[in-house]
Amino acid sequence: MILTGNIGFPTIGPHRELKTVVEGVWRGEKNSDEMIKETEELLLMRTTLQREKAIDFIPCGDFSLYDRMLDLAISFNCIPKRFKDIKENLYFSLARGTKNIPPLKMVKWFNTNYHYIVPEIEKNQNLELKESAVLKDFLFLKKEGFSCIPAIIGPFTFLKLSNIEEPLTVLAEKIIPLYSSLLEKLKEAGAEWISLEEPALVLDITEQEIKTVKKMYEKIKHSKSIILQTYFEDISFYNEIIKLPVGGIGLDVINGKENINNLMKYFPKDKLLSLGVINGRNVWKANIKKTVDIVKKIIEKTNPSMCILQPSTSLMFVPWSLEEEKSMPSETKQLLAFAVEKLDELSIIKKAIVEGKIEQDEIGFAGIKKENIKNRIINLKESNFQRSLPYKERRKKQQRILNLPLFPTTTIGSFPQDKILRKTRKMYKDNLITEEEYKSFIRKKIAHVIGIQEGLGLDVFVHGEFERSDMVEYFGERLEGMISTENGWVLSYGTRCIRPPVIFGDIERTKSLTKEEIVFAQSLTEKPVKGMLTGAVTILNWSFSREDITRYEIAYQLALALRDEIKELEENGIKIIQVDEPAFREGLPLKKERREEYLSWATKAFRLATSAVKAETQIHTHMCYSEFGDIIEAIDALDADVISIEATRSKGEIIHAFENSNYEREIGFGVYDIHSPRIPSQDEMLKIANRALRILKKEQIWINPDCGLKTRNWKEIIPSLRNLVQVASTLRES
Repeated sequence: MILTGNIGFPTIGPHRELKTVVEGVWRGEKNSDEMIKETEELLLMRTTLQREKAIDFIPCGDFSLYDRMLDLAISFNCIPKRFKDIKENLYFSLARGTKNIPPLKMVKWFNTNYHYIVPEIEKNQNLELKESAVLKDFLFLKKEGFSCIPAIIGPFTFLKLSNIEEPLTVLAEKIIPLYSSLLEKLKEAGAEWISLEEPALVLDITEQEIKTVKKMYEKIKHSKSIILQTYFEDISFYNEIIKLPVGGIGLDVINGKENINNLMKYFPKDKLLSLGVINGRNVWKANIKKTVDIVKKIIEKTNPSMCILQPSTSLMFVPWSLEEEKSMPSETKQLLAFAVEKLDELSIIKKAIVEGKIEQDEIGFAGIKKENIKNRIINLKESNFQRSLPYKERRKKQQRILNLPLFPTTTIGSFPQDKILRKTRKMYKDNLITEEEYKSFIRKKIAHVIGIQEGLGLDVFVHGEFERSDMVEYFGERLEGMISTENGWVLSYGTRCIRPPVIFGDIERTKSLTKEEIVFAQSLTEKPVKGMLTGAVTILNWSFSREDITRYEIAYQLALALRDEIKELEENGIKIIQVDEPAFREGLPLKKERREEYLSWATKAFRLATSAVKAETQIHTHMCYSEFGDIIEAIDALDADVISIEATRSKGEIIHAFENSNYEREIGFGVYDIHSPRIPSQDEMLKIANRALRILKKEQIWINPDCGLKTRNWKEIIPSLRNLVQVASTLRES
């Protein structure tokens, strides 16, 4: 029997309804009853849509008000002691912190741009099953007439991705009874199948960890009702995983080529097989004929008890629907498939296999190619990837010109974008105001923020990025070979969304991208103003990229465009240029054996963009919310003069990554968590700075926030930056 299924659907809504209601609660404009009512309507909408698309296995539990790992932590009473006195709004307090309590850590979900909340399981934590969001949603949808598959992050992945103070083996014994109780309640409520998602099984797990996984699934109740769902890459320990006493196994055959090879050798005939056959992380239409051929071969070889065709991952990584794209060129639109359209593709593939015919014309994608771009890459020399002088010699020249104090202070780039700014930008896009009126408005915003930075006493300024809606989308709108969407929103964290551009051809810079605003900002102050650019690897990783050429070729095309922009900024008197790479680690393959190639071309792309400047020009980069310990050599190979990184939610733990590396360059450890509305105290900031001083020389350390300030408001920013500047002053005095 062949059926269709889904792992997850976008939670945000076709017009960001979830963002509207949740942020309305945060602002005090809506109450919790209104939030429950409106989110239930959204849950109903997305479930109804999947049933209309003839999806047989519709998930529930993939929906969350903020984050699913956080939902599970609440369900299991994983509440750190510092939150014990919080009686109201505990859920959002854990995610965003309170005035006096820092929030839980936030880290990227595997190699995606989604950030999850990291549960903290303290020693001797009183773990117990509380109210479950999954059970609540299942009962609500059942009452509305839906038969859904509860989807829960599995026990191994939950523990593997949590901060734990006891051994994983010890916690496994404690957590499995809670999962068993939850599964018991779901079975009693009428759940036939239950999906336990274990993406951590695609990591380089150890022999001990696979033994723990086996014990977990041998002890868990109702194991025959479990579909063990994996995604993102090939699973490790294939032969052991498929023998687990579960009813079904889900495998990604888009990003897991070794999964296909293993399936062709053996798969238990008494198990259900879920095949991830539609790319859940890119937006190009599937090659139906090729997909049908692969599925047929797998089914013929494995002959499973049941085969479910599904996306390779949750569809949360792609936008809601192409129906929302009213002005996209038809020749581009016909090549794409967003979440809704991918559900249609599943039905088409199922029908083609069952009935033996394909009712869809094949549309072959071939990106627009430019001979001049191709030749420019072919003719690159090794010298194009190297600065003119080694770092130590550059640093002396830069210090003479910049004359910065010890512990220089700066921000990462953006400042608040309020309703008036967003309204004005929309009016300009809708041709309701002239270009000169819009530019005049932006210049006033820049002048205002330069004045604020002067008043605060920061050492290195930024222009505020008021002309930019998003750090990648902005460049996607201005570079040839890329196209932006109207409503292609994808969740980044909590309620924060981005609109990834689509790369459809060779990339070329045909005009200045940032010079006008940055040069204007520099004209207003004697302090250095950073030129602000998004790096090639981040633009690539945060876009939907073409698939007809290699990723490193696309990265080099982007790097060459940035190289030209950087050179122009330098020629116009900009002495510090920041090339942000927050997604640098994100593109890292999950298997360590596959990482060397990526790190090689990714670091070279950064150097290609930045190496043409004079030794006197200081190059910065920014990275955030990633684990850097295993790529410290690659960070060094970037050859940036200054790197800024997050150090607040990790409570300064990231500093250890630099402990044994002999890292000589300058580092700005983010001492102000901008993803929380709370105002950090000087003592909190000093703790992080002093921790850095135990490892690094005082001449290496900058003081800055951990990310851009676009999403915060001035009432939070001003006192936080005052504290930040005072911390730098205190450090200088000591």
